[in-house]
Amino acid sequence: MKKWLLVLALICCVAPELMAQGCAVCTKTASTLDDKAARGLNGGILYLALLPLGIMGTVGFIWWRNNKTQI
Repeated sequence: MKKWLLVLALICCVAPELMAQGCAVCTKTASTLDDKAARGLNGGILYLALLPLGIMGTVGFIWWRNNKTQI
């Protein structure tokens, strides 16, 4: 198990530009748009990020609530 985690960590550290190529595409697209369309693109990105962040926040809150020490 530790071997697989080490391999995964090395892959993530060695090739970060492979995982961040979408940001360059969004930046290039947004630079060619007018102000209203760029705001719409940013709003869409935030909308798509809302669900995963909400799930992580809910799981974190439930974990925190269940692991509090009883006084």
